[in-house]
Order: sequence, then C-alpha cells, then structure tokens
Amino acid sequence: MLNFKSWTFAAPLSALLAFGTLSADAADAPALAKKGKPDIQSVGPLAFGPTGVLFVGDPKSATLFAIGVSPTASVPAAAEIKLEGIDRTISSLLGTAASEIVINDIAAQPGTGEVYISVTRGKGPDAQPAIVRVDGAGKVNEVPLDKVDYASVSLNNAPAADAKDKRGNSTRTESITDVAYSDGRVFVAGLSNEEFASKLRAIPFPFQEATAGTSVEIYHGAHGAFETRSPIRTFVPFDIAGKPYILAAYTCTPLVKFPLDSLKPGEKVQGITVAELGNRNKPLDLIVYQKDGRSHLLLANSARGVLKVSTDNIDKETPIKEKVTVEKAGLNQETIANLKGVEQLDKLNDKQAVILVKNEAGFNLESIPLP
Repeated sequence: MLNFKSWTFAAPLSALLAFGTLSADAADAPALAKKGKPDIQSVGPLAFGPTGVLFVGDPKSATLFAIGVSPTASVPAAAEIKLEGIDRTISSLLGTAASEIVINDIAAQPGTGEVYISVTRGKGPDAQPAIVRVDGAGKVNEVPLDKVDYASVSLNNAPAADAKDKRGNSTRTESITDVAYSDGRVFVAGLSNEEFASKLRAIPFPFQEATAGTSVEIYHGAHGAFETRSPIRTFVPFDIAGKPYILAAYTCTPLVKFPLDSLKPGEKVQGITVAELGNRNKPLDLIVYQKDGRSHLLLANSARGVLKVSTDNIDKETPIKEKVTVEKAGLNQETIANLKGVEQLDKLNDKQAVILVKNEAGFNLESIPLP
C-alpha cells in the first residue's frame, strides 16, 4: 500500500526558492482542473499524494485542497537537516515577528529534498494562512498561491462556523484534524455537525463530492467509556496481515485500528483499541516505518515525549474493552529519551525522519535517524 503522509530531506539555509506549478505526472491527469488562486482561508494538516500534489486541510472553510507543486531535483538518500530558528526565518520571510506565527504541520515530498510547512500569520479573525517550502539545498521561501493548478472538495456536514463545545472551544477548527493519502484516496479525520460527531472520510482523488463520512466510535480504556465526539488527532494508513487499516491516536491517548473496508459513508463503526499510551496527553503527529525487518510507529505527544510503538502481533493484540487502571496498556511501547520538544514529525526516507523541535529559543527543523 502506498502511504504518502509525507517524507523528505534538506540541509543549510538561504532565502530564495524557485517554485513551479504542476509536475508532468500530475499535469497529465485531470486531477487539478482549476488554475489561479485557491480560496484557502486557513492551513492545517498537510499530506502528499501523487507526485507533485500537496493536500492542504482548511478547517476554517471545511475544505480540502489539492495543489500542484513542482518537485525540484532529487537529492541523495541521506541528507542532513539542521535549520535552527526556523520560526524566526519564516516570520522574517512573512514580514512579522516570530511570536506572531504558528506552525501547524510539516510534510515532506517523497524523494525531492523538500519540506512544506503550513503556517498561520497573526492571531484571531485576521490571521492569514501561508505555506512555506524548504528545498533540498535548505533554501526557504513562501509558496506563491496566486497561479497554481488546484482542485478542492468541501465537507458538507462540518460544524457551523460559530459552533462550540462544552468548554467554549470552536468545533469548526476541528473539522479537519489530520489528512493522509493512500491508494487513490484521501483520508480526512475531524468533527461533523452530527450527533456522532467524530468522522473519518475516504475521498477519491481526483476529487468527487465528499460523502457524509463514517462515524467512528472508540472504547477509551483510560476513561472507561465509549466515545463518539472526540476526534482522531493523528493517523496513518497501515497494512495488518495483508489487510489495509487506519491506525489512529486520540487525546489521552488510545491507539485504535479501523479496517478500511468498514469505512462506509453514512455508517457507524467501532474501532479496535490496541493500546493506551498514557492519560493527560495529546498526540501530535504519527509516522510508520520499518527497521530491521519490523514495523514501528513513532508518535510525538504533548506530554509523553516521542513514543516508539511496536506493531508486532498487532493483528493478535487483545482489544481493550474495559477500564485501564495502569498508565499504559496494549502494544509494547518505549519513550525515546533523547527526543524532547518534538511537535511535528515526518518520514524523511527509509532511514531518517524530519522533526520540528520546540526549545527555549523557538523552533528548529532537524533530521534524525529512525530509532
């Protein structure tokens, strides 16, 4: 199964970048039928699909965009990324202070040496979206979006623009919480305006009209309860015993698997909880990789550091169906002690990951060996 949630490389730092439109592979298909400036109101999750196509989740408008981006020349299989103060570089590029930007996600285009970064400039209703690219030579520039090949699809049952949860937080901003592409479909997690609010959508690409999606329910062992309104925070497509699944992480922190063949529009499906990774924690980003002939998950968290989770025997793991009284349960997991402050991560190549690290001075963009 192809899984283009993203991966890439980079190196030093400069300030100029040549940006094209769509690569030959994507241009030959009718996937990106529009040309001009897409009406992107916010930028959240990013993911790469076919060569030269970047998927951009826009929670504010509850719309998924596909944008044509021309990859630059390929780079060696191993490359070093060490960009200190990437937030300051980006803020300078956008003409503002580092305190006035929020980095939302990173995505690496396979085999190109390019890392794309979604950024919010400013605060409140006047905040502006931007996408920045770091190329294989470490050059950084804003991606111009005024003359691109693109396509879009709207989520027709998203929360209303002014909808709030019981704590007064906007639910519209969680209409799209994560995005991934696999085998001709874009998978989109987030909230809907329905009673069973948590949704997982499978949207064919080239885009067709978005369906209502599948309502997903989980058993949360740490809470000892079923949940239907908590959104998936991060997920990855993954084959288990030759069958395609979605592995999804939720706040506080159950890890759940969903068979793809169960994700039928308008249906309600209950996921299979295979691990509890620790309470009072929010999962931030997730990748899957292979090392020494075994598959692993690497999960960045708000309060639990970076966890390496083994997928050995995940097809035979006893589902968690009762309240968990210990801190962690299910699949074997370990904390990677030397990875601290990681807020975003992505697969760089078969041996490396790229990480966004927060420290006292700001943010760094770095490459690391896959642990």
